[in-house]
Amino acid sequence: MKINEKIAFLIFASWLFMAQGLTALAQNGFQLPEKQRRDKIQFELVNNLPIIDVELNGTKLSFILDSGVKSTILFSLEATDSLELKNTEPIQLQGLGEGGFVDAFKSQGNKIKVGDAIDIDHTLFIIFDKSLNFSPRMGIPIHGILGSDFFQNFVVKINYAAENVVIFNPKRYALRKCRKCVDVPIIFSGKKPYISLMLNTGKQEEEITLLVDSGSSDALWLFEDYGFLNENPKNYFTDFLGLGLSGNIYGKRTKLPEIQLGEISLLDVKAAFPDKNAIANAQSFKERDGSLGGSFLRRFTVVMDYGNKIMRFKKNRKFNEPFNYNMSGLTIEHDGLELIKKPKKYTAKGDRLIQDTDNSPFNIASVSTSSQFEFSLVPKFIVVEMRENSPAAQAGILLEDEIVRVNGKSVYEYKLYELIELFSSEEGKKIVLDVNRGGSINKVKFNLKNVF
Repeated sequence: MKINEKIAFLIFASWLFMAQGLTALAQNGFQLPEKQRRDKIQFELVNNLPIIDVELNGTKLSFILDSGVKSTILFSLEATDSLELKNTEPIQLQGLGEGGFVDAFKSQGNKIKVGDAIDIDHTLFIIFDKSLNFSPRMGIPIHGILGSDFFQNFVVKINYAAENVVIFNPKRYALRKCRKCVDVPIIFSGKKPYISLMLNTGKQEEEITLLVDSGSSDALWLFEDYGFLNENPKNYFTDFLGLGLSGNIYGKRTKLPEIQLGEISLLDVKAAFPDKNAIANAQSFKERDGSLGGSFLRRFTVVMDYGNKIMRFKKNRKFNEPFNYNMSGLTIEHDGLELIKKPKKYTAKGDRLIQDTDNSPFNIASVSTSSQFEFSLVPKFIVVEMRENSPAAQAGILLEDEIVRVNGKSVYEYKLYELIELFSSEEGKKIVLDVNRGGSINKVKFNLKNVF
């Protein structure tokens, strides 16, 4: 080979290498390693929301897996002082809720890892408003939201019963025939997924188009009442519905007689009708009639195939569980820590006594002393919302009361979502609370009761 030919060949080889490198660096969104067909990732289901581990620029965090939000959103930065964020610029965001715009930063060029899936050029939004903090209401640290960006390059199978999500390389996966499954087409608007269901109003059937929102704990939100809400007899109650990017969301709750998903019928489905001013920013897609949330989705194994625009539902063991709402009227949240003193516990092992380990879900730290006591930091739980005329309100519980014990058990021995499930468990169930109000402990009793 002549000198000039060698030079030309080396230049071409160098250019080819650089082009391949640039192609790899310019990958669009999340990718699995080459030749890897799938990856299974465990999550924790809390209040019907999948909480998934995320590694952002080397820092491990916990995010809500939220198909109803387009992009990744980061908040609750108090515990992530060491987190490095790339290429930030100030912007304003607006979402559901009664407030206005929220100050935020847009950050580009971040490396984010979920299981084996990696995006090396990830864009996210950082919100510094401390009032937008899901951790107190969830009872576990929540640092952000992983949006529909995560779904776009995969076929995603969410197994709510087993609490795992499996992501598949779409080039190496195809949906098999399934007689027990219902497949429905996905409609996309602004990269968000929507599907259509049939709503039985009692007088007629209505086809409704709903945002598939795995980041909503409710079963169904509807923007119109379709004649369901009646005053005589009254078949609804007003309640706190949730926390949006732009503030608190309030509205009305009731139950719908029937919803049809293909050949599957669901009866007595709980539904919420958010106040109009709280959903003003949800109308960018004019065909949208509401949202389909976690209390509905958790009854299925769900497959979302963005590439082929198909969503598959298969019943799981949770399908026949009743659609219950909070029958106590209480909304409580984690409000800081307090130091408690308790006797040490020992277990006999042969001729020795072994000190027991405190495995309570919220024990933050404990200090043993040479005495028969130990000191532990545990969370406080306070009442932050109270439904008017609810069993808890009629029993005399007030806002900012601290809940100390529940049915004879110290409150810190529960996970917060376990208390929420307890308050939604069954009509007539007796609840006994020890309540701290101004340093005085009072015992309060009531029974869970359906509103209608």
